[in-house]
Amino acid sequence: MANNDVELGAGDGIGRTVQFLLDFKEKGRVLDNKPLPSIFMVPKLYRDISPRSFNPMLVSIGPLHRKDKNLQKFEVQKTTYLHNLLDMCVSNPEQTLKECVQKVSMKIEEIKACYEESTIYDHDEELVRMMVVDACFILYFIHLLAGAGGFQGNGSIIPLIVTDMVLIENQIPFFVLKDIFESTFLQFKPNTSLTDHLKILLQGYTLFQNYKVTDINLYTAHDIISLAFCSIFEHKRHSAMELDRAGVNFRPNEDANWAMAMKLELPRFSCFPWFWCKPTLWMPKLYVHDSTELILRNLILYEQSSIVPEYVTSYMWAMDMLVDTPEDVAKLVKSGVLVNHCGSNENAANTINNICQDVAIDDFYYHQEWQDLDTYYNSYWPNAAAGLKRRYFSSPWTIIALIAAIVLFVLTLVQTIYTIKPQSP
Repeated sequence: MANNDVELGAGDGIGRTVQFLLDFKEKGRVLDNKPLPSIFMVPKLYRDISPRSFNPMLVSIGPLHRKDKNLQKFEVQKTTYLHNLLDMCVSNPEQTLKECVQKVSMKIEEIKACYEESTIYDHDEELVRMMVVDACFILYFIHLLAGAGGFQGNGSIIPLIVTDMVLIENQIPFFVLKDIFESTFLQFKPNTSLTDHLKILLQGYTLFQNYKVTDINLYTAHDIISLAFCSIFEHKRHSAMELDRAGVNFRPNEDANWAMAMKLELPRFSCFPWFWCKPTLWMPKLYVHDSTELILRNLILYEQSSIVPEYVTSYMWAMDMLVDTPEDVAKLVKSGVLVNHCGSNENAANTINNICQDVAIDDFYYHQEWQDLDTYYNSYWPNAAAGLKRRYFSSPWTIIALIAAIVLFVLTLVQTIYTIKPQSP
């Protein structure tokens, strides 16, 4: 009897386990129908590498950092900006605010889908209020950046606010910003656009020379960070100095419409000696400063988590292959394709080498350029020239030793000639 009870109990346990696992199928179907969240907490793997790159320092945007006590003090400032913006509108402030709240409320489910399910807020009304306040704050702050009014408070915190606005965890959905813009700014600036308004913020944080914000894809850009402007592959790594020794020139690209353009210009007449016809790699001009790592890490995380081309990821993989040592940085700086504002060349090299740590690439955007570089590098004369320069011209001491050897050889040759030359009678 006891054995039968045990078997019956075991059977019930098996049945519950089977049913529990079957339920996952239905849950999985629900998850399959949901889009991936576009605003999320950065995985611990990447946060541990550089916590500073993902944690807001002054202002919380959206719900992910709303409970952070260090950011609570700025909440009053945000509500002040909200009322300042309402006062600029033609309509009654209450009427304008009601329109904003209605628009956000109608899209509350779409807003919630942009965030992870674990996002903490008390109820939907709180989320609606949060979206309206944060959108108004962002729009009015950019309005102040344009010089349209005096900044209220300590001006030294402006860079901190701008930096916080580009963090991938510190965002609101783009369509919310668009709706609030149309309900407020278009009342007193009917001929402007959200694109023009956001340019004011983006131009101050572009990392690439001559980049122009010409269009915004409203169907793929769900948050501000997407506006700021691959699996491991088997490309051979050739540093800037190695390519330079092989005869490759580096030049900043001149494509003002596409900041990420990179082109390898090969010699037209390959029959001439290699030192007469050298290839040129035209590439984006990168500015490296204190905020470069922060901006690039957030852009790369956005690309990794969204259905968008991995342009920034590809570019930083290319830079990581070009830069191994401070000498590589010095070469790129001298060539005009890199501007170093972060101290020593060693600091710049470390910044570039660390950004793509533990980041994979599904599609390396510059595959053809790197394949052509490798083909050129491995051809006879460039390879031989690189080997000679690496062996005899890699440091001042090797150059001095080579010159001394040449002088000694010439003196020995001259002495030998005079020794064996018959003396005139």
